[in-house]
Order: sequence, then structure tokens, then C-alpha cells
Amino acid sequence: MSFSENYSLTLLDPENRLEDALRLDAWAFPMEIPFDDLLRLQHAIPWGRFWGVEARDSSASSELSGMYGAHTLRAFPVPGAEVACGWLTWVAVHPAHRRRGLLRSMMMHHFNDCRERGEAVSGLAAAEAGIYGRFGYGAATPQMSLTVPRGAALRVVAGSEALTPEMHIWDPALHGDEIARLHRDVARLPEGIGRPGWVTWETPELRESCDEDAPVRRHGLEALRVLIVRDASGAARGYARFRRKPVWDRDNAEGVVILRDIVALDPAATHLLWSILLDLDLTSRVDASLLPIDDPILSLLVDARAAKPVTHDLHWLRLIDVPRALAERRYAAPLDVVVGVRDELIPENAGLWRVRVNTEGAAEVTPSDVDPDFTLDVRELGAAHLGTVSLAALAQAGLVEVHRPAALARAATAWSWPVAAGANWIL
Repeated sequence: MSFSENYSLTLLDPENRLEDALRLDAWAFPMEIPFDDLLRLQHAIPWGRFWGVEARDSSASSELSGMYGAHTLRAFPVPGAEVACGWLTWVAVHPAHRRRGLLRSMMMHHFNDCRERGEAVSGLAAAEAGIYGRFGYGAATPQMSLTVPRGAALRVVAGSEALTPEMHIWDPALHGDEIARLHRDVARLPEGIGRPGWVTWETPELRESCDEDAPVRRHGLEALRVLIVRDASGAARGYARFRRKPVWDRDNAEGVVILRDIVALDPAATHLLWSILLDLDLTSRVDASLLPIDDPILSLLVDARAAKPVTHDLHWLRLIDVPRALAERRYAAPLDVVVGVRDELIPENAGLWRVRVNTEGAAEVTPSDVDPDFTLDVRELGAAHLGTVSLAALAQAGLVEVHRPAALARAATAWSWPVAAGANWIL
């Protein structure tokens, strides 16, 4: 779908259009930060793949009517593999230009751009959950939030007492490279399995944005802290970044540890990190979000119920090239099914696809002319792509048309994955 004659699309550059982009962002998303301060911050804008929509008859020549960008990821984890992904971001339409088809036109431009770049999947984090389903994105990565009381008992883990903790004020120059390595390495654990959806800081813009701890973004709280645990050789085995919020109730300390992210390469490191976070002076709880729904802390807590777990969506996935995307990932069991796919926006995806998976989990995907075993929209295919959302559960909700129940059972097993999709930051 092309833009109407009233609008044009242009590639934005940082030298001339940063202020225009931030002004539109401030229109689309209510801001607490003064605009002059915004200009001085790091922004994870994917320059070189950042597009603006301009009204041809606009009296303000630099004002943007819409914009979107895409991060070029080359190691996005899917079940059993890392693949190219065009990660949609910075999507905005000016309030004065809504209801004119700009979002749809930008989405179609993004889909075409991904196909030209050989990216079979696109992902995003949705500011509003009701928007992107109609463009074929399915909620594929859930997240969990916890409120863990101070002193919560943990089950014993051998080896945690042999690790050495250290705490620092967060300094990207001193700690950034080491933390980035830990964050990347945990995506491939457990060994031979890996965690689908665990996006890392692949580009300089993403790394700079995740490293930043600007005072204006702290909402009056203290500077970011980093806790690192090391083994006897001095190698880092895990980290946690956090800040504390002072709270007093009738002279009683009720402070809160706000956990930004936590990563551990083994159970002992997980145990020690949480043991320390749950025993900080003048605090009453740890608030943690962006945790995978099967995060080890749930199994380590003696009373997980007291942590009040809450789950909701995190990242959404869209298959841009269905046969390629299905062939790029690995599967949990052998399979031979024909899948009927509906896709109103990318006609090349629609049709019948035979998915044959060998004993090693590798798939061959080819067109078919036989009746499908089940039929679904590309949105549901994207939701199930990382192995956490079950095809059988989608069928129970009426979102998968089942023609052969036995085939659906086999497919639901093959599409699943031993580790839940997860990520610990919003891309």
C-alpha cells in the first residue's frame, strides 16, 4: 500500500531530523521529561532505517506527520537458532494526522523492506495491545512481574557460597562490556536449547541506550547500582542492575529495591544475586518486572505465592516470509503436516504449506495442494512461533480451525520449546 498523494515518505538522518523526530515522539507519547533535556539523551533510533512521513501541504516544512524505524537484528533467538529480524520501533503518528491511513502505509513499507533485506520475521513491543494484531503480529513473548518480600526464603543451591559478590555505582565504561557479554551468553542457555526471544544489544544505538543512566530518567531516585558475582577465577557469573527507592512509614523503613535487570549463567549465581537483593538494609521488598514466566526465581522461592506473580504480554512477532520463517527455527519433535495460512496483508504468505520436520528438529517447508490439517491466521502463527504459546490452546480459543485433531496434537508438541520465550528489556 502506497501513501496517499498528500503524504510522502523520507529517510531521516541524525544531523538534520533528530529534533523533528523527538517533537513528534512527544506528541504521540506523553512526556515527563522537558524537551531540551530529551535532546541531550541517548536515543535508540535506528538511523539508516528510520523513516518519516511528511505532509506535502504542511506549512511547517520540518514537521513530521508520522515516523517509524527498524532495528536490524542478525541474532534474534528463535527455537534452536538465531535469525535475521527487522525489529519495528519508534512508530508514531501525529494526533493531527490520525485516521488517514498513515500507520497502515508505514507497516506495509516495513514489511516490504524486511522482505528485501531477507528478514523473515519482525518483532515489536506494543505500547497499546490492541493495535498490532490487525497487522498480523501475535503476542509471542510473555513477561512476569514479582513483588518479593525482603527476607523471602530461598531453597539451597550448592556452590553459591563459593562465589564472590561486588557492588558498584553503574559505570558503562567500567562495566558495560562485561555485562553485555553476560547478557548475550545467557541467550544460549540451557546449553543446546537457548531461550527464544532473548534479544541482545546488537547495535551501537541499542547498547548506548541500555547503558545510559541519565539523572533526568531516574524520577528522583538514586543512581543505578550494579551487583556482580564472580567465581574463584574472577570470571563474572551473573549481574543485577537496580536502584533503591526510600520509603518511610511512621519512622519504619519500607524502601523498595527496583530491579532493572538480572542475568545469571548458572543456578549458584542466581541464588547469590537474589539472596543479596532480598537482604538490603532499609528495604521491604524487591520489585522485579520483565522476567521470563519460567524464571528460576519462581522455583527457588520457598513461597512463590508471596511474590504475587503477574503475567502479561511483552514482545509481539510477525512472520514476514512464512515458509522461510518456519524453516529457520527448530522443532521439538518430528512432524509432517499441512498448514493453511491466512494473510490479508502479505499475499505471498497465504496458502497451504507442508511442514516436514526430521528427527533433528530441522524443517523443510514447501507449498502443498492437499487439504490442510489445520488453518490459522498469520497472527496466530506468529504468536506460536517462539514455542511458548500453544497451538492447541489457540485452537481451544477458536483461533485455529482444526481439520484433523491428531495432527494438531503432533503439531502443538513440535511447535513447543523446553524454555519459555523471554526478554528482560523493552526494545
